[in-house]
Amino acid sequence: MIDTPDLVDQYCHGVLRTELGLGTFEARLGAHLGGTAVLPAPGTTFFDTQTGFAVRRWCPPLLGLEPHCPPARYLARRRELGAAEAGRRLLRASGISTYLVDTGLPGDLTSPAELGAAGAAEAHEIVRLEHLAEQVADTSGTVEAFLAHLAEAVHRAAAGAVAFASVASASASAPEPPGPGEVRGAAGRWLAARPAGGRLTDPVLLRHLLWIAVTAGRPLQLHTEDPTALNGFAAATAGLGTDLVLLHRYPHHRAAAHLTGLHPHVYADLGPVLAHTGARAAAVLAEVLERAPFGKLLFSSGAQGLPELHVVAASAFRSALVRVLGEWVMDGAWTRTDAQRVATMIAADNAKRVYRLAGSR
Repeated sequence: MIDTPDLVDQYCHGVLRTELGLGTFEARLGAHLGGTAVLPAPGTTFFDTQTGFAVRRWCPPLLGLEPHCPPARYLARRRELGAAEAGRRLLRASGISTYLVDTGLPGDLTSPAELGAAGAAEAHEIVRLEHLAEQVADTSGTVEAFLAHLAEAVHRAAAGAVAFASVASASASAPEPPGPGEVRGAAGRWLAARPAGGRLTDPVLLRHLLWIAVTAGRPLQLHTEDPTALNGFAAATAGLGTDLVLLHRYPHHRAAAHLTGLHPHVYADLGPVLAHTGARAAAVLAEVLERAPFGKLLFSSGAQGLPELHVVAASAFRSALVRVLGEWVMDGAWTRTDAQRVATMIAADNAKRVYRLAGSR
């Protein structure tokens, strides 16, 4: 039997403080799956997905119900307990001992400290680069002030954060940093056209922001649609002391795994890949383990809003890991000692090393 230790959730968000009805809960499930619609297709439900079935499998017993109970009954029990109590029960049963929390999303989400308290776990902040740049723009009157304050803000944030995160990976497909004139021109155009609270989408400024982060001495987490597009950026940043972590790349998990083997500072995130595939999680994990060095894989939930998503990710990960490694041990391909060592690496030790957390090896 393979034991999976307490997990380090190397990328997640806070959970909602508010009570949720059936429609709102389903919309949150849909958002986790990558959907943008508020409601599922007529006559269907977001519970009819691998993630939805996994929620019904793993979460009801934690709230005193039988597995696979109807969604309406589950949510009635959730409301009976209250959002705070249901969240505490779910989070504390997940087996996650440390949360790394991206605080750059809008909404009534708990802070890292609140999430840690609810889950009886440690919690650390991940700073979202785009959100940080938008805050700097809100308080900078000129292009020169914005650019100067931006660099200062990134390096100041590095003192309290364990990592930076960005959705600007498409901008990193050009491996070199933009020149000073190019950056000033882009900043001037963006600031002049930006409405109050406007989002940062300019590709030149995003690329500039990524390169500032590379110099700040913290790991850089990248949401990427196509991991292969980051090969040039990965090559250009090799040896600079900043690890790159590829987030949430199903169904491109094999490409992400391959990239981790090409560059010593590139890692791949596992959690949401397995949560999305539910009952097929073991097959997907085996595919990742075919290509990635085992020291390059990190568990996460990628959860946002629903504490159920922490439970599903952790449960799917443990179940898949035990099944895959256990079969290899039974076949004689691996020893139990090696299987246990790899399980511990992926569950927690790799993240502890990358993010320099207490107890790292």
